[in-house]
Amino acid sequence: MSHAPDPALLAKAETLTEALPYLQRYAGSTFVIKYGGHAMGDPEAARDFAEDVVLLKAVGINPVVVHGGGPQIGRMLKRLGVESTFVGGLRVTDKETAEIAEMVLAGSINKEIVAWIGQAGGRAVGLSGKDAGLVRAEKVTGREADPLQGIERHVDLGFVGEPVAVDRRIVDTLCDAGIIPVIAPVAIGADGHTYNVNADTMAGAIAAALGAARFFLLTDVAGVLKDGELQSNLTPAAIRRLMDDGVVTGGMIPKLETCMAAVGAGVDAAVILDGRVPHALLLEIFTRAGVGTLVRC
Repeated sequence: MSHAPDPALLAKAETLTEALPYLQRYAGSTFVIKYGGHAMGDPEAARDFAEDVVLLKAVGINPVVVHGGGPQIGRMLKRLGVESTFVGGLRVTDKETAEIAEMVLAGSINKEIVAWIGQAGGRAVGLSGKDAGLVRAEKVTGREADPLQGIERHVDLGFVGEPVAVDRRIVDTLCDAGIIPVIAPVAIGADGHTYNVNADTMAGAIAAALGAARFFLLTDVAGVLKDGELQSNLTPAAIRRLMDDGVVTGGMIPKLETCMAAVGAGVDAAVILDGRVPHALLLEIFTRAGVGTLVRC
């Protein structure tokens, strides 16, 4: 007895097949992919993401995954009865919170992504910025407005850091061995303390250090919108105009600043993508207009 093929499976196979010639032109290049947002909690989206990453490796591209985990950290803190406060979108991280964040980021989330890639037929190794001195961080200070005095004041964010140096050797070793690095945004400082690092910022720093051909930011939005229309291609000058005009606001500002910093440091192009779209990585690469916002100098 014969059965008709599943249309969804056929469509996926056709998507992957059509992508191959476009992907092969990037053979030998490095793609740094920041994987985050609520798509991380969707098993089907996770499978699609893992398949895309494995395909990139199969055609000779070196994918490097840097992941977030803010919602998962928040849920664990709530489960453990630990209160969170935020300044400028950054979580104030005391010693207890830092230990929990490291447990979630470098533990459960990191290994789950490694497992998804393994199930898709790839080989991945999970690590954090602390491993082999991959990323060195230094403490950052937040700022918040004081409504009574009408000024900004500095706020101690605790164990929150930003990357100041990247030693790419461990990543190069893994990529040369056919292994996909999966990196948690935790790093160590010169003071010996462990710091929680914003995943976008860490991914951008790693992309710059690797001279990546593409830096992808997978998130929960389609990209930069103006009057409801996706802005497919932007330069740093165009981004600053959109910021000045109030078109770009909120959480999109630091993402675009990260993209501009990456391309300014030598990354060929950075792309903000909606990670909830099936095979968003492949669609961005092999369709003429792409499906996200590409930033290039």
